[in-house]
Amino acid sequence: MLLAGFIDSGTALLQSLYPAEEARNIMLLLCCGRLGTQRYTHIVEPSFELPLSFADILKSDMERLVGGEPVQYVLGKTCFRGRDFKVDRRVLIPRPETEELVELVLGKIQPGNRVLDLCTGSGCIAWSLAFESEASEIVGIDISRDALDVAENQYSDSRVHFVEGDILGPSDERMGKFDVIVSNPPYILNGEKLDMRNNVLDYEPGLALFVPDEDPLRFYYAVAAWATELLNDGGFGAVEINERFGKETIELFRTAGFIDVQAVVDIFGKNRFVTFRK
Repeated sequence: MLLAGFIDSGTALLQSLYPAEEARNIMLLLCCGRLGTQRYTHIVEPSFELPLSFADILKSDMERLVGGEPVQYVLGKTCFRGRDFKVDRRVLIPRPETEELVELVLGKIQPGNRVLDLCTGSGCIAWSLAFESEASEIVGIDISRDALDVAENQYSDSRVHFVEGDILGPSDERMGKFDVIVSNPPYILNGEKLDMRNNVLDYEPGLALFVPDEDPLRFYYAVAAWATELLNDGGFGAVEINERFGKETIELFRTAGFIDVQAVVDIFGKNRFVTFRK
């Protein structure tokens, strides 16, 4: 089969689940990730044939995609800030907004700083900060041992460490002080599930996504408590938030005694981050 034909037929199949453009992008991601082709290969090489050696795996891939599984899980990886990160059903698929969170934090890290990443998940924030800053140590914490197994096996760097822990519990002063704290915690309300696609609800870990409708800021109270104990004076913090609770999140950190608390909009113009200093 021609590559172009495979992309067209796969796009048609996936349009029962996704808008046409998104369906096509999924097919292009599949081909790039599985075959090593470029997004334009089928255009500049219209006679490009699918290698026979990939027939079985591509058939299996399509069955999974048509079943609603995200293409990132099918491939076992995703791109975050230009690097491949391993992902599977144990961890969330990193979103573009979180790349912006990393950018916010990078501008505040000084050589030799210690950085704490709360609710680290796949470790994409921690590893990106390690690669792109001169921090002396980066510690990622998550309640999920499964998620930490993924995070620990992304790359290798003696400055990066992962610890199993529940940030809803008390902080561990034995960890020492940090100069920067960053977190992308669960913040989607259970009541918002009705507006979400099945490819997220059926495959991505709910533990890393959802909070009770009656307690939407529970993880931000926890971040504030940890930052109160573990952030150095003058230290910087940044969290990704639910845009619906921007004002409430700002007030939470101000009430906790932090200064320079402010909202930062994402590329879509939505209140997506709150930053603060101690």
